[in-house]
Amino acid sequence: MIKISQKLKDQLWWLVISVDYDYSRITIADHDLNDDSLTLWLEDKHDFKNSLEECLQVDIPAKHFAKLIKGENLNSYEGCKMHPTKNFVYKARIEINEPLAWYMEDASFTEQQWAREAVLKLLLTQLIETETTSSEIW
Repeated sequence: MIKISQKLKDQLWWLVISVDYDYSRITIADHDLNDDSLTLWLEDKHDFKNSLEECLQVDIPAKHFAKLIKGENLNSYEGCKMHPTKNFVYKARIEINEPLAWYMEDASFTEQQWAREAVLKLLLTQLIETETTSSEIW
């Protein structure tokens, strides 16, 4: 779960409303990953901006991004391992690398894009679910 400030919630709702609740229109214009955070700049696919300053900037802590990569099994695959002493084969998840190291060093361009889109999907899902469950329905 990503902690979303009230200001960011308001900005995300504005973006959701501006795309007429068509979430597929929200796209990642650019991104940046450093040791502390993943920064995503969001925009409407039907209303491209001239600069990043015009886009909605979302900062996600790097540890949350790492948890998402691990939770979605993006940095691992289903495979077979040999037990070290008993000589039998069993199925297991085989980790390619630590989540952020996998993203930076091992992931293809497409896999990196999938990881960023998973963050966007989680962010929007969390926004919608928390707002609809917290509001009272008469």
